[in-house]
Amino acid sequence: MANETEIDWVTVPAGVLLRGTPAAQLDAVAQAYADTGVPRAWFAKELPRTAVELASFRISRTPVTVAQWTPFARDTRRPVPRDPADHPVSGVSWHDATAYAAWLATRTGLAVRLPTEDEWERAARGDDDREFPWGNDYRPGLANLVDAGVGTTTPVGSFPEGASPYGVLDLAGNVDEWTSTPYAPYAGAPPEVPAREDWAFDTHITRGGCFRHDRDLARCARRHGAYEADLRAIGTGVRLALSTP
Repeated sequence: MANETEIDWVTVPAGVLLRGTPAAQLDAVAQAYADTGVPRAWFAKELPRTAVELASFRISRTPVTVAQWTPFARDTRRPVPRDPADHPVSGVSWHDATAYAAWLATRTGLAVRLPTEDEWERAARGDDDREFPWGNDYRPGLANLVDAGVGTTTPVGSFPEGASPYGVLDLAGNVDEWTSTPYAPYAGAPPEVPAREDWAFDTHITRGGCFRHDRDLARCARRHGAYEADLRAIGTGVRLALSTP
């Protein structure tokens, strides 16, 4: 088993994130994904487009694997996953994800945490305002989403051509990834965007979608919560972040 403290960190340089979606593009985006059944109102949560300055940070190249998670599970008397060691841990609650980060921090002496929503989007978009981690056009076969037909998780890093500009893998598909950010409308959001999502099982923002999700969740701007109590079914996983000195 790999050492549980061995995380492959990727440095994302300081820069400006063009976060979200321009209001003028909302109708076109909603129409482009109408076949997925996602209502226009869900895409409106991406508005308005805002330039956000971010400091440099580090993010794990892949989601946390079963091998990395298992020692934590044993130490804290949580269920040990039965999935293969090189697959991402799946079905994780937000509280367990943050507990894992804290557990790892005590073993490494590093301030390990979950990424913020803005950090996640910056790691996916890079500097060129791309629509997907790999570019502006959706291409089947670059992520473990429903159109891949796998129907379950795959070993992390199985889709290297879907890497982000910084070489971060699996930002789209495989498992849906928790961020540290609770849901709230962006400042200046249109009035139809809900102030709260009280119907969600957990309102912390997740990003990227899992193997059962459609291509709309591969978009760098797409933000959502955990809307079902069966976290295993919706494939929630963990990616780690770390502030740089």
